[in-house]
Order: sequence, then C-alpha cells, then structure tokens
Amino acid sequence: MSCHDHPGDVGAGGGSDRRVSALKTPDRRIALVGNPNAGKSTLFNALTGLNVKVGNYPGVTVSRYTGTTSVAGQTIVLEDLPGSYSLDPISPDEELIAEVLESDNPLRPDALLVVLDATSLQRSLGLLAQVQQLTIPTLAVLTFSDELARRQGSVDVARLSRAVGNKLMVVTAGNRAQLYDLKLALIEPETWTSPAVPAPTEPRNVTGWITSVLRSSGYRAPAVDARTRRLDAVLLHPALGTLIFFLTMALFFQVIFAVAAPLQEAIEVFFGWLAELVRAHIDINWLSGLLADGLIGGVGGVLVFLPQIALLFAMITLLEATGYMARVAFLMDRVMGRAGLEGRAFVAMLSSVACAVPGIMATRTLPSARDRLATMMTAPLMTCAARLPVYALLIGMLVPAETRIGPLGLQGLVMFGLYVLGAVAAMTTAWIFKHLLKGKGPELPFYMEMPSYRMPSPRELGRAVWDACASFVRRVGGIILIMSLLIWALLSLPAASTEQLTAAGVDPADEVAVAAYQLDNSAAAALGKTIQPIFEPLGFDWRITVGLLGAMGAREVFVATMGQVSSAENPDDPQASLEAMTWL
Repeated sequence: MSCHDHPGDVGAGGGSDRRVSALKTPDRRIALVGNPNAGKSTLFNALTGLNVKVGNYPGVTVSRYTGTTSVAGQTIVLEDLPGSYSLDPISPDEELIAEVLESDNPLRPDALLVVLDATSLQRSLGLLAQVQQLTIPTLAVLTFSDELARRQGSVDVARLSRAVGNKLMVVTAGNRAQLYDLKLALIEPETWTSPAVPAPTEPRNVTGWITSVLRSSGYRAPAVDARTRRLDAVLLHPALGTLIFFLTMALFFQVIFAVAAPLQEAIEVFFGWLAELVRAHIDINWLSGLLADGLIGGVGGVLVFLPQIALLFAMITLLEATGYMARVAFLMDRVMGRAGLEGRAFVAMLSSVACAVPGIMATRTLPSARDRLATMMTAPLMTCAARLPVYALLIGMLVPAETRIGPLGLQGLVMFGLYVLGAVAAMTTAWIFKHLLKGKGPELPFYMEMPSYRMPSPRELGRAVWDACASFVRRVGGIILIMSLLIWALLSLPAASTEQLTAAGVDPADEVAVAAYQLDNSAAAALGKTIQPIFEPLGFDWRITVGLLGAMGAREVFVATMGQVSSAENPDDPQASLEAMTWL
C-alpha cells in the first residue's frame, strides 16, 4: 500500500473564516486516522522515517505506533492509529481509536490528520464527518489521486477543501516537496480551518452531506479497473482460485530450494573456510574450538538459511503488496468457516507465517471475542519463519534433493506439506476452542474491501526483505549466539585427558575416536541421557534431546546444536552423523 497520487494535483486550503485555536504543547501530538488501506501507514513512514508494516489489504495496522518528525526546529509526535471505517467501535482495534480520541484522555492528540482515499472518497468522507464532531484541529490529506486519474476519475481539490470546510493537502508518493509542505503545515495548526457548520451526525443526513460534497467538488468516481475485473474473475473463482492459490504456494517452496540452494552452499563454504582459518592460526585448542565450532560453526549453521528467509519474506510481501492477500482471505472464508472462524482470521494466521506475534496482534480486527481468542490460541501453530531453518535441515537430511514428482522436487513438496499440516493443526485446534469457549460475541457478516492490484516498488520489496533479514541476523547475534556458545561448552566439558583416553582404549592420535569419546562423556551427553527416556517413545536419542532443549531459547538453536553435535561426533563427515540420528 502506498499513497500514490497524481503529481498534477496541488494541496489547497479553504473553508470558512472560523479558525481553530493554536496548539499549546511544544511537542505537538498529531494522530493519523483513515479508512483501512488508505495509505495512512505509508504516509506515517514517510513523515517519521520509520518502517511500520504496510500492505495492500485492510487490517495491516492493528496497534498504535508512535514516531516523531522535526521541521523548522520543532518536534512533532505522530501516532499511526489502526484503520477504521467509523469511530463507533465494534472491534478492539477500533476501540483503541475511540479511547485515544476521548475528550478526557490526557494523551488525546492535539490535532488529527484524516487520510482520504481519492479512489473511494465517499467512504473516506464518512469518517471525516465523524471526526468533525470532535472539535480537534483537523487537516485532510488526499492520497491515491494518481490512481484516480489513471482510472479516468477526477476531483477538484480546491472545491473539495471548501466543501468539507477543512484544510486539504495532496501528498504524492515519493514527492518530497509535497511531503515537506505537509510537515510545515503540521507546525501551523492555527492556519487550519474548520467548517462553520460541522457535518451532520444522523446517518441519513450524513449520506446527504457526502453526496453534496462529492457534487460540489466535481468528483468523478474511478472506472472499474478492467485489469482487476479480469484477474478477479479467475482468482476469486471458488474452485479455480483456490487451486491457483495452492499451486502458487507449492511453486514458491520449489523456488525456496531451487534458488536458495547455491546461495546456501556459498555461505556454507565461506563459514567452513573461516573455521579452518581459525584452526590453522590459533594453537590454543580450547580457544580455536570455541571460535571455530562454537561461534563460527554455531552461528554459521543458522546463517546458512538466510537466503530461504529472504525468499520467504519476499513472497509474503509480494502477496500483501499486490492485493492478492485480500483475495486469499475471501477464498478461505468458506474453509475457515468449517473451523468456526471467518476469512479475517485467515489474515491473522497467514501473518503468523512470518512471526506468531504480529499474527496474534492481527486478531484485534476480529469483532467476535470468541473468534479472537480461538485465533490467538491457534496462530502459533502456523509454521513461522523461525521453524524454516529447522524444516530445511530435516528435509535436507531425509529427502534426497534429486527426487522429483513430475516437474516438482520432492523437497519443496515436503516443505509445502509441512506448512499445510501446520494450517490444518491450527484450524482443528480453533474448532475445538470455538466449541469449548462459552459466551457469544458480536456476530457480523464477513466483509473485506478488495483493493486494486498494485505492483510493489523495488524499494518497498527490498526494504521488507532487508528488515526481515536484519531481524534474523540480530536474533543470530543475540540468543542464538549465546546458546551456541553454551552448547559448545556443554559438548566440550569436561575435557578428556590423555590418561582417560588411554584407559578407555582410545588412541589419542585418532581424532575421530577422540571426538566420539569426548562427545559421549560430555556434560551435554550426561544431561541428554538423563532426560532422554522422556523422549524415547518419539524415537529421539540423547543428541536430538539436547537439540530440543536448546530450541527452547529459540527454534533456530536446534539447527546450531545439531550442527555442533554432528561435527563433534564425526569431524570428517558431519552429514553422515546427522543422517545416522534418524531411523529412516
């Protein structure tokens, strides 16, 4: 989602002569409100330099985000509130807006930016009509006017400003001059005009007011996008659309293995070379082991999956930015209904593929308390990005890369199956929770606005992938690094002496035999063997048990742990050691 607008339009003030009072606080608090998918969060990012998640479908912003912008020596605090069609709350995210705008709220914003979508101006004006009742200084910002022009629509900005009675400005995506003008306007609220007579409050009268504003501004609604109509005829078809979605996901996982494989191999070779370099130049055994095996081996064993993480988030961003996500939610409404949920819950679950936390936060858009709780309890069952390295490791161990079913590789199909299995488990659990939970929340028909298809800009796509990769690397440099070093210590201590090796019949010159003895008599082995009986029914030995313990800190630690265990057991062929841990 981006606030695209026609470059030829210009912002215009106007309205009555009655002026609002100047804001009093030195650091003004200004909140952004608007309909879902109106470009509000994109505008917030442009003003603050932050990177709040955006997407071309409703319900992306589900919480309250705060940032600052400075202009002419003044600092302005900006708040991005969830998108809403009305100030009358029916869901937690809309209740948040109502609480923020309450007159007795000490943190009530000093002013409001109301974002108006030029392609659906009638709906946006309904929200503006309610905002005018709040007696808060209000500035209207028109977005998507470039798309309005592309679709043969038009609006006279100056006449629109006079009709609504509020100062109105147009912001075009990427237009720095317009953005700077908007920033200057934020420090001059005394110049913002408000209507002499606010919009009516009675719904029937509001409809008449909106019609009058549209007529006065010469608004011509955009034509139905022919491209969108043609694509929707296929992608929203109950049978064909669902088939296309599953084929798209299956092909995506093929790409994960096909494209990421050479990149992973290059990263693996680099870290292997780096570990050998450390061993060759550091003579102190424990220090070289700590750096080569604990640090480089542990961290490198996880970073090798960075290409797959990048591809995963590139795919998710592409689904969201093009508007396909909303179509998928519509298609899945019938499927989700079998679990007692609705299509909006699918958006939350699909968000959990990136991370369970934003998926849980996305449940705030669900009007039913039972649906929210059931979705919150099941969203973590979806396969998140943290599990991807674990799945890739296990699939690489168990599924031959050369095995194919027709044109599709078996590794990609197995990965796709694991994601489907997670979704089935989540929906089954949701069905159970929905039938166990008592009470009944508001039941509303499922509705979701279908946005126009838009291709994301390379910058938008690159920024999303970069942020995902940076977050993954930060995790590797944090808890995963600490756990990797701890696992190395448990695998290396207590160090076996020459006398102990000789007494056990191990040749001190045989590195493989020494490594095997050290592993079997390490602190990690003692810990794993102690609790191994608990996991024995699953077929896990003590080595996999130690890996599961490490994964309690972060799922990716399982990969680092198994890499270190296999290297310690068989330094010459760690892959063979990994394969020997399975019963297949």
